[in-house]
Amino acid sequence: MIEFATEYGMFLAKTVTFVLAALFVIGGIATAAGRTRQQRDDEGYVRVRHYNRYLENMRDGVRQAVLPDSQRKKEEKRQRKERKQQAKREKKADAMAKPPTRLYVLNFEGDIRASAVDQLRREISSVLQVAGEEDEVVIRLESPGGLVHGYGLAASQLDRIRKQGLKLTVCVDKVAASGGYMMACIGDRIVAAPFAIVGSIGVVAQVPNVHRLLKKNDVDMEMHTAGEYKRTLTVLGENTDEGREKFKEELEDTHALFKEFIRDHRRNLDVSKVATGEHWFGTRAKDLGLVDDLMTSDEYLSDRAREAEVYEITWEHKRKLAEKLGLNLEGSIDRVLDRWLTRANGPKWQ
Repeated sequence: MIEFATEYGMFLAKTVTFVLAALFVIGGIATAAGRTRQQRDDEGYVRVRHYNRYLENMRDGVRQAVLPDSQRKKEEKRQRKERKQQAKREKKADAMAKPPTRLYVLNFEGDIRASAVDQLRREISSVLQVAGEEDEVVIRLESPGGLVHGYGLAASQLDRIRKQGLKLTVCVDKVAASGGYMMACIGDRIVAAPFAIVGSIGVVAQVPNVHRLLKKNDVDMEMHTAGEYKRTLTVLGENTDEGREKFKEELEDTHALFKEFIRDHRRNLDVSKVATGEHWFGTRAKDLGLVDDLMTSDEYLSDRAREAEVYEITWEHKRKLAEKLGLNLEGSIDRVLDRWLTRANGPKWQ
């Protein structure tokens, strides 16, 4: 028994030593990679997915699964014949020197800071270098809005597409509200799912104030400014009626700019009727003129793929090796904890 314990202890010691050595080597490689590629940290690449082929692969996969063996062979033969005919058509089209109409699909997932705008601008720059006059850009937009300057920049990025003379279609499956709708209204056409949330053309700001708490605890706060309205409302100091009035005035001015922006891009929309800060579901939004058509982005892209070549464009940021290892480790830990908590708590009605 003692001999077994000794051997087992030696085995554990060797295992721990091996793991530590491996981590040390990997860490060294990651550090070296970080040094040699320091100038390339912010670089990435454009990933392109042929959406038509994606739909075809899904269709063929389902057919292969549901057809009996006898029909499956016939279907495989038909598909080979169809691919050959398609290749001939493409070769003939190339000979005629008339390129097919192309759709370039971009995705924007918005947070309060519109942080995805960096990815969006790179994708738009890539598309604008190759898109022709007959091509179309489709953006699948999901955002509840956020900071004015962030979404102002995001909207300006979409305006680059319009300025180059390309058709821009905006698809909203879940939400395009406030700053999200500011982006959406740039489009020539807005397509929304029936229960997508649209609108919220308003401005809101909240400023907590703990001055009374500080005063109660004999804590003084001093703030010195140059300029009458350098600070209107403050978190720590005592707010004045004049400061509140100026703050509200700035909010009203921002709202006025927002309404002017919407009016410039949606000429047939009664802005005074919808600029109340309310939001509507897609069906009601169409009645009000906030959107043009009711359908999901999947439906729109599937319809367009019947007559055009559709490409999904995504900017992929290149992560350093240390970053990749960190993300993988974090994901593994999360999965283990999630599994452990699930077993510990068991199923419950919420």
